[in-house]
Amino acid sequence: MSNTRKIIIDGHEVEVDPNLTIIQACEQAGIEVPRFCYHERLSIAGNCRMCLVEVVGGPPKPTASCAMQVKDLRPGPNGEPSVIKTNSPMVKKAREGVMEFLLINHPLDCPICDQGGECDLQDQAMAYGVDFSRYREAKRASEDLNLGPLVKTCMTRCISCTRCVRFTTEVAGITQMGQTGRGEDSEITSYLNLTLDSNMQGNIIDLCPVGALTSKPYAFTARPWELTKTESIDVMDALGSNIRVDTKGREVMRILPRNNDAVNEEWISDKTRFIWDGLRRQRLDTPYIREGGKLRKASWGEALSAAAAAMTGKKVLGLVGDLAPVEAAFALKQLVEGLGGSVECRTDGARLPVGNRSAYVGNAAIADIDSAKQIVLIGTNPRDEAPVLNARIRKAWSHGTVVSLIGPAVDLTYDYTALGTDRAALAKAVAEATPVEGALVIVGQGAVSEADGEAVIAHAMALAEKLGGKYMMLHTAAGRVGAMDVGAVTEGGLLAAVEGVEVIYNLGADEVEITPRSEGGPFVIYQGSHGDRGANRADIILPGAAYTEENGLFVNTEGRPQLAFRAGFAPGEAKENWAILRALSAELGRTQPWNSLAGLRKALIAAVPHLAQIDAVPENGWTPVTLRDMGAATFRPAIHDFYFTNPIARASVVMAECSALAKTRAAGPALAAE
Repeated sequence: MSNTRKIIIDGHEVEVDPNLTIIQACEQAGIEVPRFCYHERLSIAGNCRMCLVEVVGGPPKPTASCAMQVKDLRPGPNGEPSVIKTNSPMVKKAREGVMEFLLINHPLDCPICDQGGECDLQDQAMAYGVDFSRYREAKRASEDLNLGPLVKTCMTRCISCTRCVRFTTEVAGITQMGQTGRGEDSEITSYLNLTLDSNMQGNIIDLCPVGALTSKPYAFTARPWELTKTESIDVMDALGSNIRVDTKGREVMRILPRNNDAVNEEWISDKTRFIWDGLRRQRLDTPYIREGGKLRKASWGEALSAAAAAMTGKKVLGLVGDLAPVEAAFALKQLVEGLGGSVECRTDGARLPVGNRSAYVGNAAIADIDSAKQIVLIGTNPRDEAPVLNARIRKAWSHGTVVSLIGPAVDLTYDYTALGTDRAALAKAVAEATPVEGALVIVGQGAVSEADGEAVIAHAMALAEKLGGKYMMLHTAAGRVGAMDVGAVTEGGLLAAVEGVEVIYNLGADEVEITPRSEGGPFVIYQGSHGDRGANRADIILPGAAYTEENGLFVNTEGRPQLAFRAGFAPGEAKENWAILRALSAELGRTQPWNSLAGLRKALIAAVPHLAQIDAVPENGWTPVTLRDMGAATFRPAIHDFYFTNPIARASVVMAECSALAKTRAAGPALAAE
């Protein structure tokens, strides 16, 4: 029996999967059907009726194309293909009627509505509506909801498509939104008027087809046609979500998701979306030199010659921060190792095996989560470490995947089997493992940051082998995999590297505690974008660009190289990171053999060829780590405050509000309700 079926849409004969809905079949045929409530990643609600089409030979009324499957269509009298019309007089009249109904209570807010210019209701009213309304009754109004500091509500504009309810329930995994009442009294509301407890709630802003849910921090700041749009890559976690950065002049105004089914589908976390105000605050915009315990402004020439003088003839250690692009890590490695020093990117003490890509990346792709039958999480809380990846695990769980967790009990938004919290539970899981079809083992950074990290990795890889499945390392730092790939590591890890060091060249590593100078600590040269912990400890500060201000290569947690593009320019005298290192190399008399980013990338790809495979996941040969004894410690989470994981986040007022609200919520529901 054929698994396709012929149907005729607007005179075009197409072959489609009979399990598709009519609206999906029309999309495959390249025919647009308007919709408000239908969304391909959410369940079907069938309540806006905008997608009505005419089924010839079917009922004598229009059919909701989102709710009827092709296999339910009746063939012609002699077995001819079913005929669907999307532009007949019946359909045109039905759409005009639906649009007229939708606009009965919708306010004329377009001039002051943030959705103006990118509003589905606006666009479809122009394309499918009429220029008059037969209704003269007073419009109804609804009270606005307080959903927290991120999502602004104007519920009078709501057309009850329920996309926000379905997203929060099905994808984000929280049950705080719903629809109450009937008829004119029906409204979308939140349970007990609570604010949304999810770090993916911002996606309902994109999903809302009208101006009922908009971005609170972005409100009244810009119109879409004023913005310059740049496609880029997110660095707030190691997932490498595809994003679009919208700028107005020199300032980033908002960050939106781009669709990439293999990475983030079309979702992004709240930290990714609302971090942009942190790009304006606490910025380093001029070089500084510390004299007599105080920092003073300096020129680039002065700062670079002071840095070169400090590094000459000394034992130097280069630290690669979590947000550093691969090019900067590679340039720093060449510079510091040329001086006889060493470079280290595992600044959190993670015991990632040097040179073994199958151990520090794994052999699984993010998309493998969709087809996994069993997922074992070890020492990770993906809800905080990679919210979009967690939503993908939830989607797999909702389709029947069994999830197990070795580590402290956390709310992951889905059910899982707790196998234990310590190393003994992992050893027991390895001992008792039997082959399972479609198994996937995911290891978090909290599991590998202790002294026995390599032993944990060895047991996790052994577990993946015994289950007959795949293994993935879930990183928390966007720049970590790329820095590991270029070899910005030392044998023995961070503690061994720091021993006897006289000068530390700190490339944006703000999460590292360095001994103060007064206690015999090293001389510190800090290169970064924000006046955070690293700059506070520095003796020389070289201002660098943030991730939206330079072109850069980032390798995500599955080992996929992706390109981030410059959306704006760094403030003041701040420069691109690779250019600062190139200028410093000339000052040291060890000029690096490239004058441009293109030249640097050519040298980088010559040294690490797989970095040329942009947006592809290179194959990693399987090299198991030798099994050895683990300690007895309990697994600890890698992230303690989701909203404060890097200097850009710590500079953001919006992230500070979110963090304070999360702490209040954790203190008790009574306080959160207040």
